[in-house]
Amino acid sequence: MNTRVLVDVVVVASVVPDLAIASRVLVRRPDPVAAADRRVFSPAVWLALVTCLIYVNQVLFTAYVLRVRGGDPSFIARYLPAGWFDMASAHPVLRGLAEHFPAPGLLAPSVLRIQAFLELPFVLLAFATVVRWLDADLYRRIARSVLLPLASMSYTAVFCLVEWDLRNPYTSDDLVIRALSAVITPLLIAGAAARDTGTTRVTASVAGLLVFIGSLGALGGLVLVVYDTALLYNLGRLDDRLPLALAAAGLLLCLRVAASRLRARSTSTPTLSFVVHALRRWLVLFFVPALAVRYGLLFGTPSLALATGGLTATVACVQAGRDTLTETRDSPGGAARPMSALLLTGGIGCAILAGAGGAAVAVRLTPRSYDEVALLSALAGFLVTGVAVCGLLDIRLAAVLKKAGGGR
Repeated sequence: MNTRVLVDVVVVASVVPDLAIASRVLVRRPDPVAAADRRVFSPAVWLALVTCLIYVNQVLFTAYVLRVRGGDPSFIARYLPAGWFDMASAHPVLRGLAEHFPAPGLLAPSVLRIQAFLELPFVLLAFATVVRWLDADLYRRIARSVLLPLASMSYTAVFCLVEWDLRNPYTSDDLVIRALSAVITPLLIAGAAARDTGTTRVTASVAGLLVFIGSLGALGGLVLVVYDTALLYNLGRLDDRLPLALAAAGLLLCLRVAASRLRARSTSTPTLSFVVHALRRWLVLFFVPALAVRYGLLFGTPSLALATGGLTATVACVQAGRDTLTETRDSPGGAARPMSALLLTGGIGCAILAGAGGAAVAVRLTPRSYDEVALLSALAGFLVTGVAVCGLLDIRLAAVLKKAGGGR
């Protein structure tokens, strides 16, 4: 079978068990959180560390090519597509390092091998960081469930298929290294999650959700910078991308500080609660097939990948609607609101339509670049527009229900 068919198989094989297992992960009682006997770091800290290691590898790779390969990366570049190996060969610091490094031959593993190990923890920790921002308890549930090793297997399978499709003299080594990373990475993340005592959870409010969406967008921007400048061995582009990276990092820091100071709402916000439930459900449902869907757009059948992603979003919305209606019914006075379900359903439908319009506008305004840039813009446009509409609808819904209840 060719690579396209195999990637499609991984897409389907990833989403089926996730749909079957996700609900059990969400409803099961979480395991007791062990008290940390030493300082515990969030996945965001580990993500930053892995990112630093990726860039260190880029520096070592540059030194290796300058010293051993005469500054010419064509020995490996000819095996890979255009857009790779825009090196910072003229940088004086890198040239000085290359000139004075005592044993440049030892830097040979910097050619693809080290990155083959680091790529899996990079993507898993990025996903874990987003989940923990939304709900720290949900992060622990996922990390201590079968979803984490399943995601590790799915991501590694896709990485290996793409690796084989772009095979080169280092492919055999890379496949072994990726398999090793697939075993070690989930064990390390699960161990860190077991000691994590965080209690963060996004509030069902416009402010809380917009801070989360902004954090997601800022992190996404940083991930794209790493992808463009480091994972594709384009360290020469870093100077051009640095202003964007610094702006995204500064925005992210401000938003995380703001998130820590937001207080939970005491009033009922049905449609905003739906958004929170939908995000929780979708992150769980999309966790395992996420990378397969992303690579399915390039190396598999795009329509299948899009259908799979759409399926997870649809199931998440249906389940979130059920959760929200149950929450509304069980709230004080909920049983006396027979019209609340109809109003809530209509409001959610309006918010989804408005979000789709916001996504279309965001994509149209986004400069053409990597596909991930357009997807990130679409997601941000959808969520920001949807949350704004939900906030307005909750105000209106509260007024209608109050009037229907005689002002009680």
